[in-house]
Amino acid sequence: MRLLPLTALALFAMTIDATAADKKRPMQVEDLFKFKRVADPQISPDGKHVVYQVTTVDLKENKSSTALYLAATDGKTPPKQLTNPNGKKDTHPRWSPDGQTILFESTRTGTGQLYTIQPFAGGEATKLTSISTGAGTAVWSPDGKAIAFMSMVRPEFSELPFAEADKKNAEADKAAEDNPVKAKTFTKLFYRHWDSYVEDKRGHLFVITATDKGWSEPHNCTPGDRDAYPNSTTFSVGDDFTFTPDGKHLIFAAAPGDGSEAWSTNYELCRVRITNGGGFGSGRKPTEWESLTSDNKAADNGPRFSPDGKKLAYRAQKKAGYEADKWDILVVDVNPDGTFAGKAKNVTEKADVSVNEFVWAVEDGFFFTADDNGSTALQMVSGKSDAVEAVGVPGQLGALSFASGTLCATRAAMDSPAEVVTWNAKAPLVTVSKANAALLAELDLPRPESVKVKVEGGDMQMWVLKPPGFDEKKKWPVAFLVHGGPQGAWEDGWSFRWNPQAWAAQGYVVVMPNPRGSTGFGQKFVDEITGDWGGKCYRDLVAGLDYVEKLPYVDKDRIGAAGASFGGYMMDWFAVNDISKRFKCLISHCSVYNFESMWGTTDELWFDEWEHQGLPWEKPGSYSEFSPHKRAGEMGKHKTPMLVVHNDLDFRCPIGQGHELFSALQRQKVPSRFVNFPDEGHWVTKPKNSLHWHKEVFDWLKKYAPPGGK
Repeated sequence: MRLLPLTALALFAMTIDATAADKKRPMQVEDLFKFKRVADPQISPDGKHVVYQVTTVDLKENKSSTALYLAATDGKTPPKQLTNPNGKKDTHPRWSPDGQTILFESTRTGTGQLYTIQPFAGGEATKLTSISTGAGTAVWSPDGKAIAFMSMVRPEFSELPFAEADKKNAEADKAAEDNPVKAKTFTKLFYRHWDSYVEDKRGHLFVITATDKGWSEPHNCTPGDRDAYPNSTTFSVGDDFTFTPDGKHLIFAAAPGDGSEAWSTNYELCRVRITNGGGFGSGRKPTEWESLTSDNKAADNGPRFSPDGKKLAYRAQKKAGYEADKWDILVVDVNPDGTFAGKAKNVTEKADVSVNEFVWAVEDGFFFTADDNGSTALQMVSGKSDAVEAVGVPGQLGALSFASGTLCATRAAMDSPAEVVTWNAKAPLVTVSKANAALLAELDLPRPESVKVKVEGGDMQMWVLKPPGFDEKKKWPVAFLVHGGPQGAWEDGWSFRWNPQAWAAQGYVVVMPNPRGSTGFGQKFVDEITGDWGGKCYRDLVAGLDYVEKLPYVDKDRIGAAGASFGGYMMDWFAVNDISKRFKCLISHCSVYNFESMWGTTDELWFDEWEHQGLPWEKPGSYSEFSPHKRAGEMGKHKTPMLVVHNDLDFRCPIGQGHELFSALQRQKVPSRFVNFPDEGHWVTKPKNSLHWHKEVFDWLKKYAPPGGK
């Protein structure tokens, strides 16, 4: 059953400039920083307007700024800038239930604080909070009389009255900043994540309420030594907490509370009263959080109440410890206080797709996104029939928001960065933001071709992107890119980090295979990477390279390969196998090189423990079988030049992995170069660092596999 009578033809009518390619120019790396970065669209309750954030990069000043914009959902009037953050960041806009006020987070006074603005009344934004630890990811109560937000605080102060606790948090932060001794002390795991130290702070939920004199001071509803918010972004899906229909409770995705955060994926939906912990004149003492999903030992998150407040939907996995397990939408009848009034029903169980994000729609159903055959596709499902149906929107969809029969989202493609799009039953898809229309009109951005490659047990999907000015009569070099994850995929989408168009514009045919482990090709295909990184997945990539070398326009003597994270691992694995001879050079960014040392130094232990099906001393063979460091001597035989990029703040694939790899290369006199960013994590995101990264990478590629058709 269709939730909205949409046609694929109408949805495909994108408002992209069709100017002939010969009037356009190839993209330059500097263009990546000229694009506006559009995100987080939120539709108004009446469905007539959408607010969204636009980030502008100042390459010269090496910084960015984010402002809020407002647009009509019918696209008939130009968008207008709603806020001026003066070089800071205004983010996470959320409409009040009556549609008259927009709540958002801003760093304009330093730490993130909450503000409101009335988009139709004019005037400046009003500051709501002044909490030393910052306020973020805020949501409204159903009646608009309360706001909940998250802040990272020290749990030892969390049961004190707010003013006293906030003062102690501020004093502790300042003392640590001023202290010349920068020693850190840890007493438990998960003390760092991605690129920053968590130490002993906890993500707690606070509530402010409307009074006759304005908004109350914040109240900590979740005191204690436990995170009331996902402490891993792996298990965050946007708004990770919500008010119950009666407005008196919060339901939230809580991290494991038994000290197993570093190796457990048991995120639970929990429930507390907004008066929990005392305050508001209640005289209450803090209570244990009530778990609503304790029967499921795998992850639960993303609670969303139905418009009538009678049902709760959330995402859930089934396999404990497996972060790449299939995500489903579960729906359960609830009471006004959020307690379950029945048994949860899995409405996507029949579909072999994994739910990324979802929104309630009409007729007791949902719109959701899922990786699907090289895209992030829009899907719909009826809560009554469990029938899942794809909606024919090409590209990469995300940031869904639905109200009054209109759906809005961001849509990106390999030839276009994200823009805000809307559609409903009465009109075709409309691009309402058009933030990058002028720049796109200048650039020659070819569309990729999707091909199928025969591999063990079936086919592998692979993208082939030809360079601007491509001449099929010439022979072209190839950039063979392997994605990270490994449970990820190259999609018909856009990235400001690894952007295929930037590579193609250098004069390369860019090849992007989606081998075993890639998402969007069924859960079995995803699962087959587990414990077998150098097996079927490697052979899939070899098959992809075989396919590429047979293309009539490819110069097989000018092929280079590159990858990051798992893709970097595969560069290291290529280097110690015979396939290395078929590449003129390799580029390994923030790779996994030594499985044995990786386990004890990475931040999220559950990943390695699942991939190897146990601990290193329990499964030593699993940790060594496909570890490149065990075959390091092969690098000296093949002598394939390798560029190594690794960063000091990468806590996912720690810096030691890069050190070990580079040492093995240099010790065997393999042509190699090590580029280190001491102020970056797993990704290189600072504008000038990113520019330098691109120069290093493209210079290495050009040195060994010269660009251009011949």
